[in-house]
Amino acid sequence: MSGARRDAVTYAFAVTRARPPADALAAAAGHEGGGPLRALGAGRLWLVVQDVPAHAFAGDRLTARLENPDELESCARAHHRGVEAAARQGAVVPFPLATMYLDDRNAVRAVTDRETSLRALLDRLRDRTEWAVKVHAAETAGPSGGAGDAAGAVGGRDYLSRVSARRRTVREEHEKALAAAQAVDHELRRYAVAATRHRRQSEQFTGRKAPQLLNAAYLVEDARRADFARALARLVAGRGHAPVEISASGPWIPYSFARPEREWHGSPQEARA
Repeated sequence: MSGARRDAVTYAFAVTRARPPADALAAAAGHEGGGPLRALGAGRLWLVVQDVPAHAFAGDRLTARLENPDELESCARAHHRGVEAAARQGAVVPFPLATMYLDDRNAVRAVTDRETSLRALLDRLRDRTEWAVKVHAAETAGPSGGAGDAAGAVGGRDYLSRVSARRRTVREEHEKALAAAQAVDHELRRYAVAATRHRRQSEQFTGRKAPQLLNAAYLVEDARRADFARALARLVAGRGHAPVEISASGPWIPYSFARPEREWHGSPQEARA
């Protein structure tokens, strides 16, 4: 176990019960400029780490990197590769992006101090994966007409009446879309042991004109994966004339549930302890 270093810090990817295979760690490409991935024993757990250059992951330099979209994506991909390597032997608790310690000793201490809660969380994540589901309002051409309507209107009262009617239609369509998104969430929770809602992404982030109505993650038992996938397919197929569009991805390592269970917003089906 290395001691304090001035030129490198210990970057932590994930914790697991079983030591990941040496070849999986050796084959994983972590952060650029860092050393090979390693496994540190931490009580009855294993922590997958990498030595990374301190100057590239310190203070303002790290902040600037994470604020740059390209740099952020590069860091996120490297982090995911490390988490995937840790997951070769079973369930993992992924650490948040850019979790670092001054040295191995501090990293191990951070894990052993939380060993009981981490082991319980590993039990809850075992044989379960995450599915991400996003629901957007269906994109439309928008209400017809504009300022030019005023010229053809008999009077200002008629124009204002049409504007009011268009606004009412837009409001009603939005309410229908919200109700449809809620119905999607309600149905998928039937097949999940837990679910959580993330902050809805902005139109600037998604690149879509239609607003995002639901940004959710579902924790699904491996034994019910086919049931969840079929329910999702039915929802997607049945929304051909509904005011929403559904997109989904998975199965993933359950990043969204790598935190205390009280923060999961889970369904009553959660039973494993």
